[in-house]
Amino acid sequence: MNKWLETFENFENLNGDELWEATKDTLVMMAWSMVFTVILGLVLGVVLFLTSRRQLLAQPVVYGALSLIVNILRSVPFVILMISIMPFTKLIIGTTLGVEGSIPPLVVAAVPFFARLVETALREVDRGVIEAAQAMGASKSAIVTRVLLLEARPGLLAAVTITAVTLVSYTAMSGVIGGGGLGDLALRHGYQRFQPDVMLVTVLLLILVVQLLQTAGDRMVRRYSRK
Repeated sequence: MNKWLETFENFENLNGDELWEATKDTLVMMAWSMVFTVILGLVLGVVLFLTSRRQLLAQPVVYGALSLIVNILRSVPFVILMISIMPFTKLIIGTTLGVEGSIPPLVVAAVPFFARLVETALREVDRGVIEAAQAMGASKSAIVTRVLLLEARPGLLAAVTITAVTLVSYTAMSGVIGGGGLGDLALRHGYQRFQPDVMLVTVLLLILVVQLLQTAGDRMVRRYSRK
């Protein structure tokens, strides 16, 4: 205990280059995994919505199967998920370590989470708008792209924000398997080497990233929300 208290008296354990590299790795992991998550999760969320009851492509069997898969993936703790899909990560990336090795499990964990948020956002679109578009002879693809996605834009932006914040916490946990980033730095230096100053700074940096993401997301939602 005394060793930890003594370390707080000065920040001699901090290395600016390591902090910068760890922060950069965290942002890179979050950014790339967010790109793949939005693309795959948006498609999955739209399919979930369209195949549910009373929708344009109602297919209860398809919806039930996809919903089960999504629920299963969302139920698995992220640390366990990372470890369990290591062979898959190794197969497609060639490594399970570092930034590259962390992106596949981040995407696998975030896609079902984001897809559910997309489905929820689409369900909040006024059904009368969809029926009006159908009455005007709009095709199903046009209804999806020009009606559903546009009308649900504030909800979709909120979903992106929530997912981005969640991915930041996931990147921190990826340090458990040597994923790099601030989580890895906090684990190796802050915890294993009894350097609480390092852990404190990494936590503060993660809080700062989350706050910036949330603020930017909230502004985008307000901008596109109807008065």
